[in-house]
Amino acid sequence: MDKENNTEAVSEENIYCLNGRVPVKKAIPFGLQHVLAMFVSNLAPVLIVCSAAFVRGSENHLSPAEITQLLQCAMFAAGIGTCLQLYPVWKIGSRLPIVMGVSFTFLGSLLMICTNPELGYEGMVGAVIAGGIFEGLVGMSAKYWKRFLTPVVSACVVIAIGLSLLSVGMDSWGGGNGAEDFGAWYHLLVGFFTLVVCLAARYLLKGVYKNLNVLVGLVCGYLLSIIFTVAGIAPMVDFSGITKTIEQVGVFSLPKLVFFTSHKPVIDLGAFFTIAIVFLVSAAETTGATTAVCTGALGRDIKMEELQGSLAVDGFSSAISGCFGCLPLTSFSQNIGLVTMTGVINRFTILMGALILILASLFPPLGAFFNSLPQAVLGGCTVMMFGSIMYEGIKMLKGCVFDDRTMIIVSLAFCIGVGLTQTSGNFFSAFPKEVGDIFNGNAVAGVFVVSLILSICLPKKKTTDL
Repeated sequence: MDKENNTEAVSEENIYCLNGRVPVKKAIPFGLQHVLAMFVSNLAPVLIVCSAAFVRGSENHLSPAEITQLLQCAMFAAGIGTCLQLYPVWKIGSRLPIVMGVSFTFLGSLLMICTNPELGYEGMVGAVIAGGIFEGLVGMSAKYWKRFLTPVVSACVVIAIGLSLLSVGMDSWGGGNGAEDFGAWYHLLVGFFTLVVCLAARYLLKGVYKNLNVLVGLVCGYLLSIIFTVAGIAPMVDFSGITKTIEQVGVFSLPKLVFFTSHKPVIDLGAFFTIAIVFLVSAAETTGATTAVCTGALGRDIKMEELQGSLAVDGFSSAISGCFGCLPLTSFSQNIGLVTMTGVINRFTILMGALILILASLFPPLGAFFNSLPQAVLGGCTVMMFGSIMYEGIKMLKGCVFDDRTMIIVSLAFCIGVGLTQTSGNFFSAFPKEVGDIFNGNAVAGVFVVSLILSICLPKKKTTDL
């Protein structure tokens, strides 16, 4: 069957076809699987940044009700961004099965901006809007610089994305980074149980249903967590967030544009330059993720219009997110892994997930319910998905010419890029803090920069024998 075009009849088999027609009742569970795979990770950066943010010109923080509304906006913006990727407006969108979500890549820079009382939350939002427009314009001009992103650079970036996510999956398995009971036996048991169910469902279920293995694992792991909580064995599920959400926001609420609140965005040149660099790193991640979808799920190289559209959404949807007072968006690697692992690439199917996100944003208690999913359950589901991204990068690298030049690029890119994240101190302590924020905690940034520079500078003809 053609992986990209099959518009003849409605069939559940079309979930493996990019543009095929799928029954709604079949598309919804596969779309829900995507939402559950990224839901908590989509909200976590918002909680981290907005809880620490100062209101500009004061030392006051955002209120709990305001943060709850921003969580609502994060879901709404992610849903809109995903819809744009799947069904483009003009040249903004790739028509590829890519899910957008709030990015961890910007965490360090955003915290630095929003915790400065002179800039605060308002300065951060202004930087997000301006930076998003900047990346969108960079993406639209991809045909002028795409030649510098050689296959070996793209492969290195995809592998680095997978490597950088491995600790995220294991942190979730242990109960969540920073959790007081991190590594407790019940977190490890639930995560292991979830992983086993995912693997068993993958092999035992028949036909298209085997690709719902992540959703099956999530549901079974969630049920076990509820049993542990109700039986008093371990406090794994907290439904109090649903009650608090109803009290603070209500059952139904429309996302609010930041321009109509008391926190109107402020454009600061220094804050813009700080975040513009990270937007370039995010563009590299999105390039790698989009390439991984094409090579891993569609079995072909990425097209120029797909790259331009994907990066344009990455930037302009971030600007839209900023207009709702929220953080930048990027292609979610969790969902890239899910697509490449299951082979479910149908746009309409993933659109169901985007619509579920938008629906959850309109009904805040529904979002709070999804947010009650324990971290250990997510960890059990995501460890294999993250590994599959690295696997796709290795397959991409296999297609490159294996000579001294490739060896030097790959070796130095990973030695420096990944090594920077494993040093005992701040490697860039002699440089401005922004440099350390970008490279010390982000392997993708270092791998991208080093591989790109070497790919441009090293001669293509082998000149030495090592």
